[in-house]
Amino acid sequence: MSLLKRIESARPGAAPAEERLPVPTGPGGSGRDIVPPTQDVTRTPPTPRLMTQAPARESFRDVKFRIQNRVIQDLDPKLDLSNQVEVRRQIEEIFSRVIDEEGLALTRAERVRMLEQITDEIIGLGPLEPLLRDDSISEIMVNGPRQIYIERAGKLELTNVVFQNDDHVMRIIDRIIAPIGRRVDESSPMVDARLTDGSRVNAIIPPLSLVGPVITIRKFAASPFTVDDLVRFGTATPDMFEFLRACVEARLNIFVSGGTGSGKTTTLNVLSSFIPNDERIVTIEDAAELQLRQEHVVTLEARPPNIEGRGAIPIRELVRNALRMRPDRIVVGECRSGEALDMLQAMNTGHDGSLSTGHANSPRDMLARLETMVLMAGVDLPVRAIREQIASAVDLIVHQSRLKDGTRKITAITEVQGMEGDVIVMQDVFQFEQTGVIDGKIQGRLKATGIRPKFVETFDQQGIHLPNGIFGFAF
Repeated sequence: MSLLKRIESARPGAAPAEERLPVPTGPGGSGRDIVPPTQDVTRTPPTPRLMTQAPARESFRDVKFRIQNRVIQDLDPKLDLSNQVEVRRQIEEIFSRVIDEEGLALTRAERVRMLEQITDEIIGLGPLEPLLRDDSISEIMVNGPRQIYIERAGKLELTNVVFQNDDHVMRIIDRIIAPIGRRVDESSPMVDARLTDGSRVNAIIPPLSLVGPVITIRKFAASPFTVDDLVRFGTATPDMFEFLRACVEARLNIFVSGGTGSGKTTTLNVLSSFIPNDERIVTIEDAAELQLRQEHVVTLEARPPNIEGRGAIPIRELVRNALRMRPDRIVVGECRSGEALDMLQAMNTGHDGSLSTGHANSPRDMLARLETMVLMAGVDLPVRAIREQIASAVDLIVHQSRLKDGTRKITAITEVQGMEGDVIVMQDVFQFEQTGVIDGKIQGRLKATGIRPKFVETFDQQGIHLPNGIFGFAF
């Protein structure tokens, strides 16, 4: 077979060589290529098949966005979005009409799912709403429009949830921060906020983020965790909480330390539940997230600068102001900077029973962090004077850790005993002792160290009695 015939045979849709008519050559061509007179030339070659491709089926997501745009266009512009019952009714009515007009063949499950997603987009936080409703999820991390992670049972998981684009993520950020009067733009590309349920939100956008707008949501349970919940989770033992209850009732000053996501705020919530109901509590936070159940609670929230860079009210100023509000207890959500100095001074000037949290890797590191934060206040104090302030003000460090298997535990309850020379003396009262790892789960036990804290005498003076043997021996 000649090269031309082989190419023709290989061409898509071409008829087999034996079914195609030979083509006569032009003048001077070889006679063997001319059709012999005896050959039947009336046969019509078969019509080549057209290689057409069926139109691609529109994806569920594309259909949803198209229907969603039509629903938004047809909504009454004067509709009060806070009246969710009426908004939902109108959305469902318009959605059904648009689906019928479009003639879309959707299964009942697809129809319900699409309506729910469109409703979430209009009156909720869009793709984040199903994750927020899932009580098993403790944290949501949006790394740009196409990558959303969650934390469940202390482990990170990649979800199949996506946003349409960067603008879609920005609309959700604006919807989160607008109700609390905050803003985020290129001139102020970071913001802390909270949801209506108290969940904490941080957002950071380009040009600081190179992957698009990033949202991190720390979820909190609709009802705060109780002592029984944390005991069931293995965070601490009943004896440990019995001891901590006595410390709060005896008005000891307590810091809860730990790393990011270790459960400091949850533990602080539980500790604050031990405060008697007849005391006046002032809470101070960057973004209000504490869930105190007492009747007499005043919640203060720091304010970021406005668009001109003015008007900021930091935590430090709120701590100073709280001292003029006749507080029985001051609870600072987290000490990060110079407010530590004002907090220590408050603890040393009659405001006992204060509670706060701080980032640290161990109880000893928490004291070192406090030294650093005091220096950040801009005061020129010798290190020994700062340490004396800390040793006099802080009575107890409760250290919480998130272990490698995702579990969260109070790994040390440490008494601050005072100064010896230039060193602050500390002593563990309870600690976590790891015994091994089985199938990826860390094994160990929370136990008393057998050391009786010095401030137990304060318990006796105030009529607070602990169970016999709580420190590992009878007393």
